[in-house]
Amino acid sequence: QVQPVQSGGGLVQAGGSLNVTCTIPERSLRGFNLGWFRQAPGKEREFVAGISSINSNTAYADSVKSRFTISRDNVQNTLYLQMNSVKSEDTAVYYCAARGGLYSRVTKNPQEYDYWGQGTQITVSS
Repeated sequence: QVQPVQSGGGLVQAGGSLNVTCTIPERSLRGFNLGWFRQAPGKEREFVAGISSINSNTAYADSVKSRFTISRDNVQNTLYLQMNSVKSEDTAVYYCAARGGLYSRVTKNPQEYDYWGQGTQITVSS
C-alpha cells in the first residue's frame, strides 16, 4: 500500500526555522502530486503548499508565501517543507499528502488526494 511517512515536527520559537519531511517507502514521489496541509484545533484542514508531478510547479497559501518552501528531492525521494520566519499562527498538525498521477498543476483540494501522512505537530512558541 501507499503510506506516506513524515518526520521533523517539533517545537520552534517564533521567527525560527524548521524543516519537515515526507517520503513514501518503495514508491517514487515523481509519480504523485504532493502537498502539505495543516489543521489547527477547531479549524478545517487547509492547504499550505503543493508541488506538481510534472514540471515541479509549486503553489502556496497566501499566509505562507515568502516564508515556506516546498521541494522534492528525487535522489533522496523526499518531500520537504522548509519553514522560515515561523509565526504563532503556524502552529498546527501538518500533513503531507500524495495524489497518484501526472499533473502539471498543483492540487489544492484535500479531497482530491489519495494518500496521507500520519501528521506531525508543529508548535511555534513566543
